[in-house]
Amino acid sequence: MQEFFTPIDLSQFNGANKYPATSYGKLINSYLKGGDFPSLENIQLAIVGVEEDRKSLNNEGCGLAPDYVRDNLYKLFQGNYNIKIADLGNIKKGSTIDDSYFAVTDVLSQLLKKNIIPIVIGGSQDLTFCNYLAYQKMEQTINIVAVDSSFDIGDGEKKLDSQSYLSKIILHKPNILFNFSNVGYQSYFVDQNSVELMDKLFFDTHRLGKIRKNMESVEPIVRNADLVSFDVSAIRQSDAPGNGNASPNGFYGEEACQITRYAGMSDKLTSIGFYEINPAFDANKQTVHLVAQMIWYFIDGFYSRKQDYPIVDKSEYTKYRVSIKDHEHEIIFYKSNKSDRWWMDVPYPINHQIKFERHHMVPCSYSDYETACNDELPDNWWQTYQKLG
Repeated sequence: MQEFFTPIDLSQFNGANKYPATSYGKLINSYLKGGDFPSLENIQLAIVGVEEDRKSLNNEGCGLAPDYVRDNLYKLFQGNYNIKIADLGNIKKGSTIDDSYFAVTDVLSQLLKKNIIPIVIGGSQDLTFCNYLAYQKMEQTINIVAVDSSFDIGDGEKKLDSQSYLSKIILHKPNILFNFSNVGYQSYFVDQNSVELMDKLFFDTHRLGKIRKNMESVEPIVRNADLVSFDVSAIRQSDAPGNGNASPNGFYGEEACQITRYAGMSDKLTSIGFYEINPAFDANKQTVHLVAQMIWYFIDGFYSRKQDYPIVDKSEYTKYRVSIKDHEHEIIFYKSNKSDRWWMDVPYPINHQIKFERHHMVPCSYSDYETACNDELPDNWWQTYQKLG
């Protein structure tokens, strides 16, 4: 793994010789210039910088972001827990784009096999495809959540780039994608044909305005993800100007931090990536500072995990049964006694039991339970049922 990485040069960071004892700069086991590659023994999270940006559209230069983000991240303090984090340095650009893709896929696959959660700092968002491929060797179907102002479907006939990675994932064989969720899309950036395609695939999409009215609704969406891909252009330009595709509208900085903390808290999530951060457009390093704080919130969420995903033992849950009029199935809900979080049990064919056993227990909210009590099927229950069938 080490052969893919270049070490971190702390001499380029401001105040690196004065990091306090409880700051990330002192506590993270980093691959530093002149030092050894970190041991992954007992490591829970691994930071992976990626310098590849040749397929970023209108945002060339985002491959320089990892060290700018680190410069701010290392100055932050750990919370009330002891972190076990390694920073592996930056995956350098390969001679060709395919060389870079191979390196990223191989590194992330090795980390996943060791049950280490990669925190990817890109680079361009087409690297999400590499993250997806890393799960292929795990032989499991996965869910992806993208926080993005558009769907990035692009043209499936063209080569992979930062705005077409989703079509490549959908068309890839073997296909291990069970569900895709978009959080924060803005309608004027999305073609109506793309909206119809997402509906036909039973993927779920959530408009920015609807999400911002109830930020807590993001939690069950993200709780269902194995992989989260965060495009910084989903954040409003005034809060994150460091992006060539930045828009006046988007999430506020504190909302972006709330989303990443939800991601960290999810027992199911095993990788996350932050993409399209471009120092060339960044006013007063505002964007890289924000992304550093988003990563801090992800780490804080990770160390607040409840380990209450109800996949096997349900003795620690309150069970609710709701019968829907004129519907053949009753809906079974589980509420965690640890966290008060909710899940729905969606039935699936017996012959698909092994393939889909990770996906029939769908994270939801109390409002979904209320919807069922009002004799209506919750949308995410119906979408999952369609895919399981």
